[in-house]
Amino acid sequence: MLVDSHCHLNFPDLASRMDDVRANMAANAVSHALLIGVNRPDYPAVRALAEQYDNFYATVGVHPDVQDSPDFSEDELVAEAQHPKVVGIGETGLDYYWCKGDLEWQRERFRRHIRAARRSGLPLVIHTRESAQDTLAVMREAGAEQAGGVMHCFTESWEVAEGALELGFYISFSGIVTFKNATALKEVARRVPLERLLVETDSPYLAPMPHRGKTNEPAYVRHVAAHVAELRGMALEDLAAASTDNFFTLFAKASRGH
Repeated sequence: MLVDSHCHLNFPDLASRMDDVRANMAANAVSHALLIGVNRPDYPAVRALAEQYDNFYATVGVHPDVQDSPDFSEDELVAEAQHPKVVGIGETGLDYYWCKGDLEWQRERFRRHIRAARRSGLPLVIHTRESAQDTLAVMREAGAEQAGGVMHCFTESWEVAEGALELGFYISFSGIVTFKNATALKEVARRVPLERLLVETDSPYLAPMPHRGKTNEPAYVRHVAAHVAELRGMALEDLAAASTDNFFTLFAKASRGH
């Protein structure tokens, strides 16, 4: 079995065909999916999907590149974390690609999510883009290791991976690792300890080969896992079993038996 550890199924491309999405998951032995909160207005739809389907779980948070939108307070994040189907805090982090100028507001939001994760005992789902050193610096400064979590859709160097691993974080690979030109990332996928490795789709974005350029969906996490297994010289079944065990170890509130 496989788990899609990061997807956005409330987005229209997928929400409008949920029966097909779920059937395709079953056909590809993808047993569970973690639906990620990215802003406050859309969060109720994310949580509702997790409530509706026993093998879906949710996270609560505001993405770093969402600037002009209502935010959650630390106490509100902690309160939402009590929901039985909310198993993580995020997606949070830093993004210096989409956002420019004085980004202290972004760093303060990140710290708030880390504090909420520490208080609630839930792991963090972290996004970093063109901000890796600052991301690690805020993680260290704010005590992110006390919450743990995952560096989602990882595209950084091995040195950045090492920094996250030292803080007890997991590293998650998306369809990007299957792209032909992702040479450095493939090397990271070979080197990450098996017990700290997750796989994801980030659907509807970043469809893996051979579906690149199409709408991504959780079933396609099988292609990500197969490619990472090939890079590591191991059987897909073994990579799937390890990454699934890792998911339920990290997101301990989620139930393997639905």
